[in-house]
Amino acid sequence: MGLFRTAVAREEKQTNMTVYVPTSNADEVSTRLILSEDAFMAMLYLERRRAERGRKRYVLLLVDVREAIAGKQKARTIATIGRTLCAVTRETDIIGWHVDDNILGVIATEIGTASAEEVRSRISQKLHAAFVQALGSLLASQISISFHFFPDEPMGNDDDKGTGNKAHYPELAKKKPGRRLALGFKRIIDVCGSLLAMIVLSPFFLVITLAIKLTSEGPVLFSQERLGQHGKKFRFLKFRSMRTNCDSKIHQEYVTRFIAGDTSLAKDAGPVPTFKIQRDPRVTPIGSFLRRTSLDELPQFWNVLRGEMSLVGPRPPLEYEFKAYDIWHRRRVLEIKPGITGLWQVEGRSRTQFDEMVRMDLKYARAWSLWLDIEILLRTPIAVITGNGAH
Repeated sequence: MGLFRTAVAREEKQTNMTVYVPTSNADEVSTRLILSEDAFMAMLYLERRRAERGRKRYVLLLVDVREAIAGKQKARTIATIGRTLCAVTRETDIIGWHVDDNILGVIATEIGTASAEEVRSRISQKLHAAFVQALGSLLASQISISFHFFPDEPMGNDDDKGTGNKAHYPELAKKKPGRRLALGFKRIIDVCGSLLAMIVLSPFFLVITLAIKLTSEGPVLFSQERLGQHGKKFRFLKFRSMRTNCDSKIHQEYVTRFIAGDTSLAKDAGPVPTFKIQRDPRVTPIGSFLRRTSLDELPQFWNVLRGEMSLVGPRPPLEYEFKAYDIWHRRRVLEIKPGITGLWQVEGRSRTQFDEMVRMDLKYARAWSLWLDIEILLRTPIAVITGNGAH
């Protein structure tokens, strides 16, 4: 890797990149690029998609330079930090602005199987020593570095927020003004719709409550921890359809196999395995009816009113479901807020294989509009009444 004796910054109009050009020296055979924020975010998006498909790990380093460049010699300090990063990182690593003039990013690819702690320790020591040498101990101490591994373990440590780590998903952080406005209207529809539904359906709430109380012992409502958007946990409500004190291991084992595409499930589940266990011995007779008609979902209007869910969106997973996800599956809990009903509920419901369910959720998130929500809401009663694909 060539060392930079002088640096001349110039703007590339076509690619919007800042280029550090080395002096003409036979020893300096490489030219390193410090990408603009837009260009760096585009590269980060592409690298994440490659990692999702190729299952190759990378680590995103975020170098916060705000305090270090607060002095009078801002331009010179930025140039020194940029040269230092270029000098101590590999030529294949990608460097650019994660937040213009505030946070530099480094995408270190192909990090192999080394543990996160090992990679963090090795790179931290190397960068700290380089910054002290280039800037002095005072300025170097004002630079903070955070590490964000991909793929990371769900619900990880302080640096790795599992699926909630937005640093890997720049396209989600920057919503166009028109989309932000539409999402505001979506929230208004959620509040008004959930309030109206709870009032209109109150007789059903009363009848179902009595039916559950008269046919089985235990509480009327079933509360369960689920993962919302960005992995935020919340208490998910349903009318209880199972006997109390049931072991969840049977469902965990089944769902893990279903997500992995285990074809042997078809022996018990029919030609197409379903997301829900058929003939589940834990389900009460009244619970079976509630599930087929989706009436057990009615208490989730309270989750919508609280802002934890939306009327329309992907179904919120259990934590052990999320841990069984493939890397690309995780985007379904990032793209948009979970909902009571959604595209796969009205098109496939339990008949749909898991990969196809995820593709429908991602398709919905990409093509989302208020009109699409309205279409799905109008189709939901038909899906509930027919019970086609429900279990």
